[in-house]
Amino acid sequence: MPRIFISYAREDFAAAQSFAVALEGAGHQVWWDHQLRAGSRFSWDIAEALTAAEAIVVLWSKDSIESAWVQDEAAEGLEGSRLVTVVLDGSKPPLGFRQYHALDMSGWDGGIGAFRPLMDAIEATVAGKAIRPPPASRELGPAPPAICVLPFVNKSGDSDQDYFSDGITEDVITDLSNISTLSVIGHKMGAALDRKQIAAELGVTHVLEGSVRKSALQLRITAQLIEASTERRIWAERYDRELSDVFAIQADISRAIVKALQLTLLPAEKIAIAEGRTVSAEAYDLYLRARALLPSAAGGDYRKSEEILRLCGQARAIDSAYANAWALTALASAELRFWQGASIDPLAAAERALALDEQLPEPHLVRAVQLEEQAKEEEAQVAALKALSVDPLSWEANRTVGQLLFRKGDFARAIPYLASAAKSGDHGSASLLVTCCAATKDAAGTRRAAQKAIKVAELVVISEPANGSAFASAARGFAALGEAERAKKWVRKALAVDPGNLAMRYSLAATVAAYLGEAGEALEIVEAFTQSVRFAPHLRLLERDPSWNGIRNDAGFRAMLDRARKRVAALSLLS
Repeated sequence: MPRIFISYAREDFAAAQSFAVALEGAGHQVWWDHQLRAGSRFSWDIAEALTAAEAIVVLWSKDSIESAWVQDEAAEGLEGSRLVTVVLDGSKPPLGFRQYHALDMSGWDGGIGAFRPLMDAIEATVAGKAIRPPPASRELGPAPPAICVLPFVNKSGDSDQDYFSDGITEDVITDLSNISTLSVIGHKMGAALDRKQIAAELGVTHVLEGSVRKSALQLRITAQLIEASTERRIWAERYDRELSDVFAIQADISRAIVKALQLTLLPAEKIAIAEGRTVSAEAYDLYLRARALLPSAAGGDYRKSEEILRLCGQARAIDSAYANAWALTALASAELRFWQGASIDPLAAAERALALDEQLPEPHLVRAVQLEEQAKEEEAQVAALKALSVDPLSWEANRTVGQLLFRKGDFARAIPYLASAAKSGDHGSASLLVTCCAATKDAAGTRRAAQKAIKVAELVVISEPANGSAFASAARGFAALGEAERAKKWVRKALAVDPGNLAMRYSLAATVAAYLGEAGEALEIVEAFTQSVRFAPHLRLLERDPSWNGIRNDAGFRAMLDRARKRVAALSLLS
């Protein structure tokens, strides 16, 4: 199966995704950096992928011709005559590449006819390529800096303060990710591994670790940067400041790392690191409290969504221009509307957030959910991919794209997005990944996803013993591994601790139907969900989720589905 590398500018993410899907559908093995955070373009993974590629497809546009990274990747394609170039918008390729024929695919609508010339060009390139030495024998030079940021440890002596140290960790990752010559990776499970193991697993050169101690209005943050290969500490600092200085501390950490690694910041990167999303430490604290609740809210816990709205409302009352608080308000509102049928308009908050900060992914995700409700699946996908183009490693964005594809019945394409979300510690995405891998007959992938779902869900349950969605994820994991009795035990626990969680009920019923073979129990569990079905996406779950394949001919299932269809049709006439 030919190996294809796609090179593109970040602004052309949606086009690159379309090309990748089309090439994969034609039987090619495609590598593109949709799972790398912006700023990771010098990563060792990219260098290896370029080396292994049999054809390098470069997407020229007004943005990519200005990109030094795309030009470097195109130059790599010249080696061994592996370069295939495409023009997306009529732009001329940069000097040095104009002597090579470029296929003009401006306005390509996904049609196979217009795609055939590119397929022919790739096949001709692969057939006529020069023989190159294997990747291991090439001299790629030293790996560029790549940092794994471990969770900052809460040293406050109060587990209720975990939200604050977790928030500091995420914001440090965000700041460092603005540096184009630095690859940044977060590692949620890092505390259980040693540094060398983490470095080997992720291919990073350095590890950043730290701690946070918050007491009243005082704040102590420590951080140290470790060279992974030698475990040598190359920078360390302790910041004893007032809570109001939290944003300055985060900026100081980023600048210190830049200096320690002898990197150069572009002017725009200096601005991105220096600016804060709010000037109020109190509003920031409220936002971090709310953000810590989002994973549970996304798992269908309407009480957590309501608490997010309350906390974000307080944060916005302090700072009405706090874009992140508006964005989180929109996400929580969308969860309440989607799963609970709440009479709430998430778009208003999403538009407000976007007006304040156009570089936020969340507003595009809210738009995607709303568009899917209106049965505009393709438009919803475009909106979700826009969120990914803003932040390719956003777990919310990867989760949403994966769910959209799942409800579309495109399980193979959903896998990489759900896998990316699962890496961020999202047990729900790991659970859905189990179903996708099983649907594509990937036994090894199913097993890995099941183990991941169990591992993450068990950690969540330790700190949140009433988290029904985590119990449901673990139940699916055990069921997929063939441990039926343990799965049933977790099903019972889920129903006992969170019976009103409709998303959890759907997940449990799908697990019981798919793995435990108990149609009657599955229908009984899912009844509360089907009685609340309001939108087309809910129907698509019942119609396309392969978990129901074993009981689709069951009279009870057919009757339930028919009632749900009539309810959605009636509600659509009223809207």
